[in-house]
Amino acid sequence: MLPLCLLACSGAPQAPVEVRRGEQAVQRGRAANHTVLAGETLYAIAWRYGLDYRSLARANSIAPPYTIYPGQKLVLASKPGVARAAPAPKPTAKAPVAKPAPAKSAPVTKPSSSQAATAPVAAWLWPAEGKVVRNFSGTVHKGIDIDGKAGDKVRATAAGKVVYAGNGIVGYGNLLIVKHNEVYLSAYGHNRRLLVSEGETVKAGQRIAEKGSSATNSVKLHFEIRREGKPVDPKRLLPKR
Repeated sequence: MLPLCLLACSGAPQAPVEVRRGEQAVQRGRAANHTVLAGETLYAIAWRYGLDYRSLARANSIAPPYTIYPGQKLVLASKPGVARAAPAPKPTAKAPVAKPAPAKSAPVTKPSSSQAATAPVAAWLWPAEGKVVRNFSGTVHKGIDIDGKAGDKVRATAAGKVVYAGNGIVGYGNLLIVKHNEVYLSAYGHNRRLLVSEGETVKAGQRIAEKGSSATNSVKLHFEIRREGKPVDPKRLLPKR
């Protein structure tokens, strides 16, 4: 439920026609909408259309924690910088001039939450054991596929928060999306069983799912990393093995 195929790897090389048309409209910058279905999150919708979730939120004036509801119609932003214009500031009374206060030594400050949110991931971990049976392709295959046996461990590639857990995105089967910071998200598809829930915080290397074959014809983990909504080759970030 991006151009051609935000589908992970269902065995079909292309996404359904209706999905491709919607994504092509977004790519061409034409107005396109999405009606929220039960169980969807803003992160999942942004993932489906290859958008940065922050861009989608801004385009629809949705503030953190990005709560949406079934039946809500969202405008799909086509560019990361798309945002609705902010209302003009209202005139305010001139504040009285304050008297200077005695100088104090500056306190030691900790990094702000915004700095922490954009801090780079310290280290990426392989999400599963197994052989890479399909590599990343920027136009067709948005991640890598790792083979294995049903029930094999699927681990969080880095610490983060689960922002989607379900099977509502066509072609991914039982899917987890983890937010690592304001820049990076990772996804784990085709699982047999999900072991964590939306809103849960996970540690790097924590077991989060069991490998399976949901929405595909063989047991494998489909793994993606996206930077500001755009797929990147996971093998460029993962350690050599």
